[in-house]
Amino acid sequence: MIDELKVFCKNIDQYVDIKGGDTLIDVFAKVREQLSINPICAHVNNKTEDLCFPVFSPKQVEFLDISSPSGNRVYVRSLCMILYKAIEDLFPGTRLRLQHSISGGYYCQVYAGTAKLTQATITRIKSQMQAIVKADIPFIRRERLTTDVREMFSRQGLDDKVRLLDTSHELYTVYYKLGNIIDSYYGSLAPSTRFLSVFNLVPYKDGMLLLGPDPADPSVPRTPIVQEKMYKAFTDYVNFNNIIGIDDVGQLNKAVIDKKAPMLIDVAEALHNKMFADMAYDITKRYRQGGARLILIAGPSSSGKTTSSKRLGIQLVTNLIMPKVISLDNYFVNRERTPRDENGDYDYESLYALDLDRFNSDLNRLIAGEEVELPSYNFQLGRSENKGEKMRLEKNNILLIEGIHGLNPELTSHIPDDVKFRVYVSALTTLAIDDHNWVSTSDNRLLRRIIRDYKYRGVGAKDTIARWPSVRRGEEKWIFPYQENADAMFNSSLIFELAVMKDFADQILRDVPRNVPEFAEAYRLRAFLSYFESISPQQLPSTSLLREFLGGSSFHY
Repeated sequence: MIDELKVFCKNIDQYVDIKGGDTLIDVFAKVREQLSINPICAHVNNKTEDLCFPVFSPKQVEFLDISSPSGNRVYVRSLCMILYKAIEDLFPGTRLRLQHSISGGYYCQVYAGTAKLTQATITRIKSQMQAIVKADIPFIRRERLTTDVREMFSRQGLDDKVRLLDTSHELYTVYYKLGNIIDSYYGSLAPSTRFLSVFNLVPYKDGMLLLGPDPADPSVPRTPIVQEKMYKAFTDYVNFNNIIGIDDVGQLNKAVIDKKAPMLIDVAEALHNKMFADMAYDITKRYRQGGARLILIAGPSSSGKTTSSKRLGIQLVTNLIMPKVISLDNYFVNRERTPRDENGDYDYESLYALDLDRFNSDLNRLIAGEEVELPSYNFQLGRSENKGEKMRLEKNNILLIEGIHGLNPELTSHIPDDVKFRVYVSALTTLAIDDHNWVSTSDNRLLRRIIRDYKYRGVGAKDTIARWPSVRRGEEKWIFPYQENADAMFNSSLIFELAVMKDFADQILRDVPRNVPEFAEAYRLRAFLSYFESISPQQLPSTSLLREFLGGSSFHY
């Protein structure tokens, strides 16, 4: 042990003298006056650690509050354990399942036990959570042999965690203790419950919605937003998971070990086929009635919009409708008219980077049966050009347009609503790690993008991870506010896909060096993927949406 040593505090760009064994809370006490944040965790050598982490050797430390992605995850995880303890205190033996993020919060359900989720029950649970916060109970991190932790979880009735550990290859397992309960989470927790005073718990559908701090004002909880169509899309997939008996990673791993992966792939791919066929049927029905001449397909990055467009197009052809495709990229305005983002860079994700007037004029003329000369965009020169490409909609033709702004009413403001059919595509992941740890839809898409960028764009994981926050901000501004405008929602996630992506992504993530900030995210994603048993991509059909990212697709991109 080193009695006296220095750590480099990145927040203040200075070395700080500490004693060996000091925790990060002790380190923060030495620099508190120089910082304007209230940290909930820290990056230590670019790896997220809780504030009780002891320092025994020279380190680089960056303190993080809840405005950072890592800090927000620590806050939400810790809040989930408080909710679990509150329910266990009031209704012992009741199963809590945190399903997924929706409507600005986290959808929770309870099963068995004595907790009936009336308004009065939810109010009692919230009051108990507030009492736990006020009591300032520490989250105690412990690590023991996996066999011992498995036995402790079994005694506490956490069968989902037992299933996961039964397929774990780790000798030791980390868990947390909060008062009289234990639990495990995919990442660090706060030092104690007093750090988590801002939250709300409200009724939602058949369960309740756990709401953390509002990003715009962290002193108050978020306000729920209406997402009825998104809820249905999630619920449909959850019901599918229940039918095939795969709700969590432990069950998925068991199926892989039992060599049932081919069956899972066949069933999941068949579900995608059915969803495309159902969409094509609805479009065809409206088309035959004089509507749905324009199909708009939108979704966030790496949601699988391109393959979805192609597979929907195939289903339309089987209904004797031939799609014609227009690329929104060809409607960019000249570079000098392109909006700029907060950093002064050209913002090609802005709606106003498009020539909306010409786009709407061309669409109206096409729908009216006229021949139109389509523009082409020269990305090298940053200018719109005419190259003589012409289009006319013949009998049984339909226009298909894919792009992030498809559901934004302003994109097609001059087009009558009855000729539009809007499709929203996203990877709404419904598989959970266990009852208290869900799989983030954003993480699923990020892993898809990391693989695709590496294979097809020559971009390493470091650069993809660095750009991801900007991508997410663009989605929050230009895509998510309009998703409820969709006539159909397509969930592009596949229940087995993280097991297929695991080996691809892990190798790419290993190339992120430890001395860069992106290492923290690369390390977290690798730790997350370690929960999964691998599935060989050779078992995927050539039409699988996942091949848009992995390669080997029969479609041309």
